[in-house]
Amino acid sequence: MGTLEETAIYCPYCGEPISVLINEEDVGQEYIEDCQVCCKPITFIVSTDINGDLSVSVREENETF
Repeated sequence: MGTLEETAIYCPYCGEPISVLINEEDVGQEYIEDCQVCCKPITFIVSTDINGDLSVSVREENETF
């Protein structure tokens, strides 16, 4: 099992801060979890930054790039 890292994100729907656990094994993955406050589906994208630290970005489920 990979290392878990706690990080804070802001829900793209309601704007509330949410604490989430990110797994280093999820790097390169995209997955959906419901907001703990408003229950809407948030898309999570896990990556590493230039220093090799875990990074997560979030967006609305139907938002396009």
